[in-house]
Amino acid sequence: MLSQTDCYLFGLGRHYEIYEKLGAHAMTVDGQDGVYFAVWAPNAKAVNVVGEFNNWEFSDSLEPVETSGIWDGFIPDAKIGQMYKFAIHTYNGRVLFKADPYANQSEYRPGTASVIADLSYEWSDRSWMSKRKKRDMTKEPMSIYEVHPGSWRKRFDSTYEWFYNYRELADELVDYIKKMGYTHVELMGIAEHPFDGSWGYQVTGYYSPTSRYGSPTDFMYFIDKMHNNGIGVILDWVPAHFPRDAHGLAEFDGTPTYEYADPRKGEHPDWGTKIFDYGRNEVINFLLANALFWIEKFHIDGLRVDAVASMLYLDYGKTPGNWVPNIYGGHENLEAIEFFKHLNSMLMKRNPGVMMIAEESTAWPLVTRPPEDGGLGFTFKWNMGWMHDFLEYMQMDPIYRKYHHNKMTFSMTYAFSENYILVLSHDEVVHLKKSMLSKMPGWDGDKFRQLKTAYTFMMGHPGKKLLFMGQDFGQWAEWNEAKALDWYLLGDERHRNLQAYVSDLLKVYKKYSSGFELDQSWEGFQWINADDADNSVFSFIRRNKKRKNSLIYVCSFTPVERKGYRIGVPENRKYQIILDNDHGYYKKEERTVLKPQKVEFNGMPYSLELDLQGYGACILKFDED
Repeated sequence: MLSQTDCYLFGLGRHYEIYEKLGAHAMTVDGQDGVYFAVWAPNAKAVNVVGEFNNWEFSDSLEPVETSGIWDGFIPDAKIGQMYKFAIHTYNGRVLFKADPYANQSEYRPGTASVIADLSYEWSDRSWMSKRKKRDMTKEPMSIYEVHPGSWRKRFDSTYEWFYNYRELADELVDYIKKMGYTHVELMGIAEHPFDGSWGYQVTGYYSPTSRYGSPTDFMYFIDKMHNNGIGVILDWVPAHFPRDAHGLAEFDGTPTYEYADPRKGEHPDWGTKIFDYGRNEVINFLLANALFWIEKFHIDGLRVDAVASMLYLDYGKTPGNWVPNIYGGHENLEAIEFFKHLNSMLMKRNPGVMMIAEESTAWPLVTRPPEDGGLGFTFKWNMGWMHDFLEYMQMDPIYRKYHHNKMTFSMTYAFSENYILVLSHDEVVHLKKSMLSKMPGWDGDKFRQLKTAYTFMMGHPGKKLLFMGQDFGQWAEWNEAKALDWYLLGDERHRNLQAYVSDLLKVYKKYSSGFELDQSWEGFQWINADDADNSVFSFIRRNKKRKNSLIYVCSFTPVERKGYRIGVPENRKYQIILDNDHGYYKKEERTVLKPQKVEFNGMPYSLELDLQGYGACILKFDED
C-alpha cells in the first residue's frame, strides 16, 4: 500500500517503481485475501472501482490519499483474472468509466476493461541478463528483424482471429531469426491499443502487453525464449502522444490530467491525439516508470522511442499561431528535452547494456551523446536521411542513377555524427509506397538482382541494420496488418534464393568485425571510389581495429556487365571473393583468390580487376599490415 514516502516521490516525479503501488495488486490484509487498488485522479470528486467482483456497481469506493491526488482502497472480494474499471465522478456531474492506466492486463478488444493480473514468472535467462550488463552494442553487430506480431504468421484453428499466442510466436519466430542470422527482434504494437490499424501506436494500456496475443506471463515466456537463444528483444515505445478513446488517458478525471491543458500544446492536429504534459511531475513519473517497467519487469533489452521529433518541437505538425513558444521564444520543447535527458541517463545507469533508440527524423544535434555533453543520451538514432536517399536512388530507372550518384554517398558526410541504425522499416512498405522488391525498377529478374545489391550496400555501410519482416524473402505486396506475410512465395526458387542471400549477408556481417567494430569512426571506412557515377558503381573498404579480415564491398547499380572492372587496393596481398549476388557466401575452398597488380588506381598503390555482372555485387576479404 501507499506510504507517505511513495506519495512524496510520486509528487516529485522520482518514484521509479510507482507501478508497484498504483494499479491493482493482489494481497492479503488482516488475514483477508483481496486486491488493493490505487489511481491518480487529482481533480475527481469521487472514485469507485467497478468490476466482476461487485456486478459493476458503485459499491466499492476509494478514498483520497492526503493531498497526493491518489485514491486507494482494498476490496476483499476481488480476485486475479477479474475485469474492472475506475468510475471517475467529476465535479460537473459526469461519470467516466476509465481503464486503469497502470493495469498489467487488459480485456480482449473490443472490450476496454482492465484485468487484475499476476506477473509471477520464473525466468531462466540469468546468463543473458548477466552478459548484457557488460555489453556495449555500439561495438557489436546488431541486425534487427522488425516484426508485427499480429501479421507475421496467422493460424487457422483459433477463435481469436487467428492470432498467434506469444508462446506460439516465440517458438516459431526464434527458429526463423536463428536461421536468418539476425541478432535482435523489434516488436511493434505490444502495449495495449484498441484499434488494430494503429499498429500499436495509439496506446491505452502503457503497462499492459496487448491481450491479442495472450497474457503478460505468455509475453514473458516470449522474451525468455529469445534470450535463451541469444536473441535480444526491442520494443516500440510511444511516449509522444495518446488517443482520445473514452476509456483511455484523455481527460482522465474530467480535466486535462496526462495531457497539456492548453490545446495548442496538448493536441496533435495531424494525428488527432493528445500530447503528454512533460512539465507535470506525475505524468513524467508515469512515463519514466513505464520505461523501467518493460526493462526491469519484462527483461526488455531496448526501447525504440517513437516520434521523438514530435516531442522535441512545439510547432511539430502545427500551423503558425497554433502553438506556444517556450520561455525564450523558441520552438524547442524544453520540458521534453529534460525528460529525455533524465530518462536516458537514469535508465541506462540502472540497467547497463540496455539500449534507447530514437526515431528522430530531423537534424537535431547530439541525439546519441551523453546529457553531460549537451546530448539527449540515446544509444542509437534511426538514420532516416540515409533511408530516404537510398530508397529514392533505388527506385530510379538505372539510366538516370548516374545523375543522382550523390544520393548514395551523401550519408557518409554525417555518418559518424551520431550512433546510427540503418532502417528499412514498416513505414516504407505501406500506404502505396510498395514493398522493397516492388520498388525496384525493371523486369522481375532485374528486381531480385537489384534488391540483392541494395542489401549488400546497406550491410557494408556504417551503422547497425534493421529490416522489416517479409523484405528478406521478397514480399511483393505492401504490408497489411490484417493478413499474414505471403510465406507461400518461398515455393518460388527466386524468393528462396533472395532469402538465402540475405541470410548470407547477415552471417558475413556478424562473422567479420570489420563490418561493425568501428561503426562510429572514419577508421572503419574508406572509399575506394565514391565518384564512379558514369558506371553507377560504388566501392569501399570496412576495417576493424586490428586491420585483419578487412572487407571490400563493390556494388553495381546498372544492368551493364563490366568485365575487368578495376579497383584500387591498399596492399599487395591475396584478395578472396567471399560473397557475390550470383552465389551468396562461398566456403573457404570455393573462393576465387585475386592477386593485385602493381598498377596505381583510385589513389592506391595496387589494383585488381573484377568481372561485374549486371547489378552485380561482391565482398572481398584481405588482411592488412
